[in-house]
Amino acid sequence: MPTNALIHEKSPYLRQHADNPVDWLPWGDVAFAKARAEDKPIFLSIGYSTCHWCHVMAHESFEDQEIAEILNANFVPVKLDREERPDVDRIYMLFVQASTGSGGWPMSVWLTPELQPFFGGTYFPPDSRYGRPGFKDLLEHLARAWKFERPKVDASGKSVSEQLRALSTQSEASASLDQDIFEAPFAQFRRMFDREWGGFGSAPKFPRPVAFYYLLRFFAATGNEEALDMVTHTLRKMADGGMHDQLGGGFHRYSVDERWFVPHFEKMLYDQAQLAISYLEAHQITGEERFADVARGILRYVLRDLRDESGGFYSAEDADSPDPENPSHSGEGAFYIWSRGEIEQTAPADSLEAFVRYYGVQADGNVAHDPQGEFVGRNILHVALPLHEVALRLGLPETRTEELLAAARERLFQVRKQRPRPHLDNKLLTSWNSLMISALAKGYAVLSDEQYKESAQTALDFLLSGMFNDRSGQLLRRFCGGEAAIQGFLDDYAFLAQALLDMFEISGEARYLGLAERLATDGFSRFEDRENGGFFSTESGAADLLLRLKDDYDGAEPAGNSVATDVLLRLAHLTGNPDFERRGRKSLEAAATKLKSQPSAAPQLTAALGRILQPPAHTVFRCGDADEEVQHMVRQARKKFEPNVAVLVLDDHSARELQSSSAFLAQLERKGRLTIYKCENFTCSLPQSFG
Repeated sequence: MPTNALIHEKSPYLRQHADNPVDWLPWGDVAFAKARAEDKPIFLSIGYSTCHWCHVMAHESFEDQEIAEILNANFVPVKLDREERPDVDRIYMLFVQASTGSGGWPMSVWLTPELQPFFGGTYFPPDSRYGRPGFKDLLEHLARAWKFERPKVDASGKSVSEQLRALSTQSEASASLDQDIFEAPFAQFRRMFDREWGGFGSAPKFPRPVAFYYLLRFFAATGNEEALDMVTHTLRKMADGGMHDQLGGGFHRYSVDERWFVPHFEKMLYDQAQLAISYLEAHQITGEERFADVARGILRYVLRDLRDESGGFYSAEDADSPDPENPSHSGEGAFYIWSRGEIEQTAPADSLEAFVRYYGVQADGNVAHDPQGEFVGRNILHVALPLHEVALRLGLPETRTEELLAAARERLFQVRKQRPRPHLDNKLLTSWNSLMISALAKGYAVLSDEQYKESAQTALDFLLSGMFNDRSGQLLRRFCGGEAAIQGFLDDYAFLAQALLDMFEISGEARYLGLAERLATDGFSRFEDRENGGFFSTESGAADLLLRLKDDYDGAEPAGNSVATDVLLRLAHLTGNPDFERRGRKSLEAAATKLKSQPSAAPQLTAALGRILQPPAHTVFRCGDADEEVQHMVRQARKKFEPNVAVLVLDDHSARELQSSSAFLAQLERKGRLTIYKCENFTCSLPQSFG
């Protein structure tokens, strides 16, 4: 089969397009030189390997010979994986959103050879439909415009580029940091909250864990029960919905309806990491075991299905499942959905009635509105009735009902494993792996499961040995097919520094704190806006970038800017180094005006403000040996949700190693077998000593 230049790439997304008749080139100098030499515009197509509509456009247009010939003759076609190059994606997404009012993937942008955008959009059908222009007609129109109206196209590209540059360089005046800024997102989330189904806004519904992160910290700081209720109600409804994989654990990307029932079935690593933390923190606060169980299910899914042999974690699983031999198990969600007949054939006979009632299984399928016909006669498993109600209707104790459900779940899960799995995006990203390490560290802290700590350490060792150059301090972003490549962005440095601090707090290993300091000192300086405060997403001087942006929106993932700021403030509290606090405070001051005007835009950054409004606090278990009694006392301390309190276990070796990183922690002496220090603002109350 003929292939194009993408066959030589490592990215799973790019390789998916290697046998298209389109003469794709990867983003880079070869494509830019070709555009200049042939005086052709660049057609830039951006997506990712588990993107459903990317697959649709590929099948409809990029596999079509006639469309390929138009593309090849009139444009330089370029493919880009947004997960490898989020910096390029952000620039052109900003253009598409500004020019069309919306954005998404696949993203389609036409550029001059100087990389200036002059037209853009997202998905285009091959022919005019859905109120969208047909892709073939659009290509021919733009080709004519380039040939016969070139001055207008060039002028448009230059004008757009100037506007984007002005937008990216404008800086708002710094503002003072106060309690009002910290409280403002709560009021906005309160207005958007869906009191029936949970979540914020209407369908489609995305989980957006950064909102939970902020609201739980707002609750901890203020005691506002409504903030807690918004989170716990949402988490319960999500756990009951079809967006939650009821058999295999983990969460799908989003729900197409308001009740978390019909999901878009892809699974992303960054969602699993952040949602695991949300459920773990909800368990800490409420003691509700359901939250802990959901978190365990997420972590079990990731460790089972997304872990590479290196110990790192893959990026995602697709929504679509191909099965040529069984069309009913092909298409979006096919791996996860069931006919009533399949369930009857699979579930143990004594479990069937409980399973059908609990998970809302219908004979004709349970998706009422299915305009595309993808779920006809099929069932999306979701919690349709509470356990106690199912038990009551069956005349059984709840414990027995749960045993029956567990037996059926296990049987269906084993049968499901035999189905063709969705495509796996097997690239390992530093930023997303770091989020997962933080989630595993939290899992260990809250649930005391050693496998979480061990898995986090293994993944962190992989990043530090395979992605980080200890001599130069350079961090790489992507590992795939045996190759580590692509210079790291702010989120890679910031998320890794955060993971190192999380690992330091559960292990007491001074090397983790030292590496976090190094990343924050040398690494963050590559991105820092020293004049105005805050951080750019990329280093300066990149030749393939039209402009340099600051990412100041906490969306599906927290912004690198938000995490970097929080890391600096955490380091200030752990080390006592005032320079970390000065830089973190300056970043917040630079963002304060925007935080006031758009309170819900950066909730994770607002949560970082809480570290300034409250004094730093530490609970330190200074021991000779962290024996079982010490570990028990630590577990009790970590049961409390105190997000701005560092709970640390330091033995004699750790204390010695901390001399160069934290004089404050290193000087806490052990008196007897164990001494417990409770400290606030670097001043400790009278310690408790044992033995």
